[in-house]
Amino acid sequence: MPSESNRGSDPSAAQGDLPQFPPYPVASTSRVYDSEWCALDRDEIQLPNGKLGEYHIFRIPNAVAVVPVTKDGDVIMVWQHRHPHGKTHWEIPAGRCEPDETPEESALRELEEETGHRAGQLIKLPDFYPVNGISDHMAHVYLAVDCEPNGTLNLDDGERLIVATRPVAEVRAELTGGDFADGFTAIALFYAFSKLDSNLSAQSD
Repeated sequence: MPSESNRGSDPSAAQGDLPQFPPYPVASTSRVYDSEWCALDRDEIQLPNGKLGEYHIFRIPNAVAVVPVTKDGDVIMVWQHRHPHGKTHWEIPAGRCEPDETPEESALRELEEETGHRAGQLIKLPDFYPVNGISDHMAHVYLAVDCEPNGTLNLDDGERLIVATRPVAEVRAELTGGDFADGFTAIALFYAFSKLDSNLSAQSD
């Protein structure tokens, strides 16, 4: 299945002409908490004034987020419950990358597991750090076009969701209206619509 590339996987590589600050020297690091889902590290860093500072870093595997679009141009979304805040809202398919998978493989797997659809083509969109003040966790973003049904869902035990195919105009209106509270969904949709609009503009020239 072909994949169209957009740019490199490190968002910091395309930030204008200003120089990168050097990393803080790490005097020591210790693992405060560890589980199969996440971990917490405590770093002692050398500050510019010579003092030692403390920084806590949340460790979690990188993730993928997929914007699925059908051959008719509609967007496939999931009405999903999230335990941390107890609410249910619209999201795009997303999930963590498994250690033995490439981000592209993770994206295709999450798309099939959460929506029961397969992509005709996977197009790379810009990656981003969702919470870079506390974690190096990165989201790899894809646009999946020409999606078709491929069978039943394969959900985790704790997942509760409903799959729906939604008109693109409706999704665009909700996006610009600020109706999507999930950051993965909002950012990925903005990137996806920008890519789709750019492709349509190029075809009309």
